[in-house]
Amino acid sequence: MRESAFVKRNVKKWEEFENLLRSDSSDPDKLSDLFIQVTDDLAFARTQYPESRTYIYLNDLASKIHGKIYKNKAEDRKRFVEFWKYEVPMIMFEARKKLLYAFVVFAVSILIGIVSQKADDSFVRTILGDGYVNMTLENIKEGDALAVYGRGSQMDSFFAITFNNVRVSFFAFAAGLLLSLGTGFMLLQNGVMVGCFFTFLAQQGFLNESFKVVMLHGTLELSAIVIAGAAGFVMGNSILFPGTYSRMASFKKGAIKGLKIVMGLMPVFILAGFIEGFFTRYTSMPWILSGTIIFGSAFFIIYYYVVYPIKLANANRKNIRA
Repeated sequence: MRESAFVKRNVKKWEEFENLLRSDSSDPDKLSDLFIQVTDDLAFARTQYPESRTYIYLNDLASKIHGKIYKNKAEDRKRFVEFWKYEVPMIMFEARKKLLYAFVVFAVSILIGIVSQKADDSFVRTILGDGYVNMTLENIKEGDALAVYGRGSQMDSFFAITFNNVRVSFFAFAAGLLLSLGTGFMLLQNGVMVGCFFTFLAQQGFLNESFKVVMLHGTLELSAIVIAGAAGFVMGNSILFPGTYSRMASFKKGAIKGLKIVMGLMPVFILAGFIEGFFTRYTSMPWILSGTIIFGSAFFIIYYYVVYPIKLANANRKNIRA
């Protein structure tokens, strides 16, 4: 094929490619397809017209497309970092009242569980089931009240626990569809369970041991439930109180914000599952080590979900004023 015919056949396509490159909102998939087509034309030109201006032009065009693709990939990686560095903390700042509501509901629910178990020793069987209670009593007779955490392989436990944490927290968020009442019920249910569980072990004389072992992973796990509850309240309140938006538009905004909070919890779920699967099984761990993990986890949760969002919001206000 003559060079002039080759150019005439493809020039409109190349011009379209150049227009796409100049666009700020280039589709990555379209760019990839574009790169394949241009490199095909470039390979043909290299074979047929190696010293021509057409070959030089296509080589330059392919280089530009290649650069655009890798620029987009770099922006995607930057976006990934900014999600946890800026986006989640700013949403948590907006949702700080909902986080407080979730914490209060959960704390009151724990108190209900404590008082109920103290008032009736059999209450724990209603909440945790006869099987779990009988197993724990048997473990106590054998000298290890929390032996249940040492069963199963570490890796299997890690995956099972992480999946369960994600499931419980997602349900706490999704229950916000029931106008926040569903989320409130989920927090109530889990809080009563926690209060009842620790009171039961305290009645058996194992409060210190149970706190040291369970809170290794429980600090992150229970915090995640409360934060997911805040996400549920964000979504539920967006339906109840749409403000100046239509109810549907408000719901969409609330659902997206709530979902981002839950997605931002993924590293917490993974870390909690890792600790429970690989560390909690060592029930005789010294207090100095377990205390370091517990208080380190608590510091991370308080800083990232409460302190850092406030600092970030204050910094943004100063930048705006400046």
